[in-house]
Amino acid sequence: KFLGNIRECDAIIHVIRCFDDDNVVREGGAPVNPVQDKEIIDTELQLKDLDTIEAQLAKNQKIAAIGNNKDAKVLVTVLEAYKEALEQGRNARSVTFESKEEQQAAHDLFLLTTKPVLYVCNVDEASAKEGNQYSRQIEEIAASEGAEAMVIAAKTEEDIADYSPEEKKEFLAEMGIEASGLDNLITASYDLLGLISFLTDGKKECRAWTIRKGTKAPQAAGKIHSDFERGFIRAEVIAFNDLMACGTMAAAKEKGLVR
Repeated sequence: KFLGNIRECDAIIHVIRCFDDDNVVREGGAPVNPVQDKEIIDTELQLKDLDTIEAQLAKNQKIAAIGNNKDAKVLVTVLEAYKEALEQGRNARSVTFESKEEQQAAHDLFLLTTKPVLYVCNVDEASAKEGNQYSRQIEEIAASEGAEAMVIAAKTEEDIADYSPEEKKEFLAEMGIEASGLDNLITASYDLLGLISFLTDGKKECRAWTIRKGTKAPQAAGKIHSDFERGFIRAEVIAFNDLMACGTMAAAKEKGLVR
């Protein structure tokens, strides 16, 4: 079930213990080892992907040989490349393909280790700002994989969850931190998935709409209602700071700040 849940996700947030605490015992009483913890999960996912690949490889090799099937040949090429990488202990996301056919075949496999990953180093409160020796190990590994890693003090986040915005801001300021770990995690997750939000404001409500980066204005309007996309005329755009300085859209238009 654990692996099935991951298969349904668009990305993986891998939380790794990066703190010492005698009250939180690691399995078997072993010392804290974030690199080993990461590798254990990687191995589990890689073995599952190998099962998937081997089940399809034999079948498609026969199809490609008997019927000279072009699609099967492309899939075999992709499967063999993934199999080689996984048997070397590398995640499938480390493999790239040149042709559109290979890229599509790779995408349709929905392998666990092709999903983009964000490593979250769970540190103690003292390390919440700059991390520690454990988190730096994970950051180095993430960089070598072309992935992102960030630091978060989960216990601290739990402690301040019920604070008012003012209390939370004051607490973080005392720690020398500009934003909470949760806020940073949301931002990093959006970047990982290639998402952005835009805001709409009216008399009844103000809310955010999530779209993929690069979405055109008509399609963004369609997120609100399909009629907005069909009847789209134009988008009026202004920088947030300019709007705040002017106070109203009308004042901004008078200054020529609306595009």
